[in-house]
Amino acid sequence: MECVQNTSNILLSLSFSLSLSLSLSLSLSLFLPFHSEFLDIWDVDMMRRPNEINKMQHHTVSYNSDYLVVRRGQEFQVKITFNRPYKPAEDKFAVEFTIGSSPQFSKGTYIPVFPTSERQSSWEGRITNTSENTVTLGITTAANCIVGKYHLYVAVMTPFGIRRTRRDDSRALYILFNPWAAADAVFLDDEEQRQECVMTEMGIIYHGAYDDISERNWNYGQFNYGVLDACLYIMDRSDMPITNRGDPIKVTRKASAMLNSRDDDGVLVGNWSGDYTYGVAPTSWTGSTEILLSYASSKMPVCYAQCWVYAAVFNTFLRCLGIPARVVTNYYSAHDNDGNLKTDIILDDNGRIDRNRTKDSIWNYHCWNECYMSRPDLPTGFGGWQVVDATPQETSDGMYRCGPASVQAIKHGQTCYPFDAAFVFAEVNSDVVFYSRRKDGTMDPVKVNQTHVGRMILTKAPGDMTRLDITDQYKFPEGSKEERTVLEKAEEYGCKREKSNPPEADVDLVLPTLEINMGDDFELSLEFINRSDQRRVVEAYISGSVVYYTGVTSSEFLFRDPTVTIGPKKSDPVLLVSNSNPARFSLIPRGSSLTWTEFFTPQRAGSTRVIATLDCPALSQVHGQATLTIAP
Repeated sequence: MECVQNTSNILLSLSFSLSLSLSLSLSLSLFLPFHSEFLDIWDVDMMRRPNEINKMQHHTVSYNSDYLVVRRGQEFQVKITFNRPYKPAEDKFAVEFTIGSSPQFSKGTYIPVFPTSERQSSWEGRITNTSENTVTLGITTAANCIVGKYHLYVAVMTPFGIRRTRRDDSRALYILFNPWAAADAVFLDDEEQRQECVMTEMGIIYHGAYDDISERNWNYGQFNYGVLDACLYIMDRSDMPITNRGDPIKVTRKASAMLNSRDDDGVLVGNWSGDYTYGVAPTSWTGSTEILLSYASSKMPVCYAQCWVYAAVFNTFLRCLGIPARVVTNYYSAHDNDGNLKTDIILDDNGRIDRNRTKDSIWNYHCWNECYMSRPDLPTGFGGWQVVDATPQETSDGMYRCGPASVQAIKHGQTCYPFDAAFVFAEVNSDVVFYSRRKDGTMDPVKVNQTHVGRMILTKAPGDMTRLDITDQYKFPEGSKEERTVLEKAEEYGCKREKSNPPEADVDLVLPTLEINMGDDFELSLEFINRSDQRRVVEAYISGSVVYYTGVTSSEFLFRDPTVTIGPKKSDPVLLVSNSNPARFSLIPRGSSLTWTEFFTPQRAGSTRVIATLDCPALSQVHGQATLTIAP
């Protein structure tokens, strides 16, 4: 009996508890609506397809990406489908954007966007259309927001708290700089320049010599699949704070360091030795895509690069992120090793260049980049085109980088302005000073050339396949009053110039320009002209060397030191120097042709170019290109 009673008591207790639970449930249902009456999210449409309004209005149709790509400071739209019609008076929801590993509202890495004007954040939101259960929300990002890859969430307020969508990679989006938005720091108020310096994928890089200009075709490929992610990876790899990635000054300065591998395992390894056994010869590259994708996938620097490769890949980086950029070539570019405004060439007591003591050099040409942005850190008038250079030449703030340096500051001698304006000023304005070094170590200036450096500065003309001379944007005409004023201004900021004026010699040397085919022997005629009334004895020093475009000597193949006697007002004798060309090729006859078949699948319709180059260490300048049109 005891056991049964106990059992009955337990059953009664359970029954009572169950009844109480039912009663509580019924009471709650009297005061709260059913869950189906709450606003709930069914779908989010990013409107990311190329033929939809977002990519068309934001000039991002060309990006080969499955994600939405938009530009900051400009409205884009998102469609949100709810479980029922949205009621503005009753329902509350927000669209949230996050970037980085630990988003925070105070740092601008978490941004909520609200649909009503009564409540707004740094990004504006407005309802542009409603249709049954679907709401179209227009979102205008801040014109100075962080550039990178964001994730989108939709949050709805309910009586029980906030209901938020889960993380979904399909709702990620990229936000870029916007040269079309007046409030953006990279705003460029010239549509032709925007089309060239942001949208154009195929370009021309100028090289060669001042009096023998050559062209190199390059595929920047800033819209190719994976390139945008590779560019963002470069900033991640540099450990650049996420909060700095909306400032084009900081982005370009950090990138100028990361594009070379000298001190941070950056993108490209420089090599001027001529030995490219363990990589690709710089002359063999024809585009940036392979370089950037290789770096992003392998996480290792890519071999090898020289100045035009650095500039070309940097150009891709800048254009991909929305910063207007172009590649610039400076002919007879000075590399000022010791920070003065002189390129010091030291001669030994025999008149021969002392290679051990001559640290400065003059490159036949040097390529860097210009990017367009405002400079709120400088006085008014120094925004616009800025020089940035990824070729590792000298350190700046402890790293191999250069810029951004205002082109206007360079032109007007304001070498004190950041960043690295003095170095770039010297590249285009240095005096070439030849010193004769005596055996006791003293040096005397024997010749000063004030017009050799920065002879011509070129870039590709917008919308055309011709070159544009922009020398006048960097310097005033040689010998003008303005030029003297600029040089005096630069001296005020500590730049030293050679003040001596060595007397000119009265014997001139006429050295002809020769065009020699590879493998040919050559003959050089040197004519000495005596302009004095007296007989002159000239101790000549003739050296023939294989020299890289950077001015660095590879090997000397010719050396003569004759003594020449010239009568007064005479122009004879003529000295003949003949030499066998050390570059001989017996395996490849002249006029030979090579046929190669390659298959490829075009990604977009329109006009484009196919570029081919021969990857051969001995024949590094064999390349060609063909223009073709891809039908829709």
